[in-house]
Amino acid sequence: MGSGWTLALIGVAAALGTMFHGVEGWKDYDGSKVIHVGGKVMCQDCTKGWNQWVHGANPIKGSRVAVTCMDARRRVVYYASDNTDEHGEFDLLVTKYIYGKELPPEGCTVRLVSSPDHTCNINIMTNFGGGQTGVKLRRPSHVYPNLVKYTVGPFYFTSSICNEPRQGRGY
Repeated sequence: MGSGWTLALIGVAAALGTMFHGVEGWKDYDGSKVIHVGGKVMCQDCTKGWNQWVHGANPIKGSRVAVTCMDARRRVVYYASDNTDEHGEFDLLVTKYIYGKELPPEGCTVRLVSSPDHTCNINIMTNFGGGQTGVKLRRPSHVYPNLVKYTVGPFYFTSSICNEPRQGRGY
């Protein structure tokens, strides 16, 4: 009988913890002074077959990705950018406190800036994954003591031939 009451108490405690902290409990868990934002930048080649175009994207080394954060009055209070590594990955560190106030991650937008790749260049960023218009930070993908990380994308660039509309036959 004692173990039944113990399990019941654990269940009630878990329910109360969820009710009071909800899914936002991770905010109390983070003690870091930076927000990590990571993701990947890829090149889609539309000259390949459909399957290769969708699943065969290649990482772009040296692509530039930026994060812009705004305060409650929609003023830009933070801007940073980073280049991707040889795997097309980036990791931006955003200062969590600006002028003594905590920066809300929901006010930050991550977007593509440029690509050094001669096939997938700056003029032809796609909006797959939100890279062209930007992605707002919503929920962290990783929560550990002293680390909260948001993962966005992957973002894609494409070649110039893929950007032109098809001609004829109502396309």
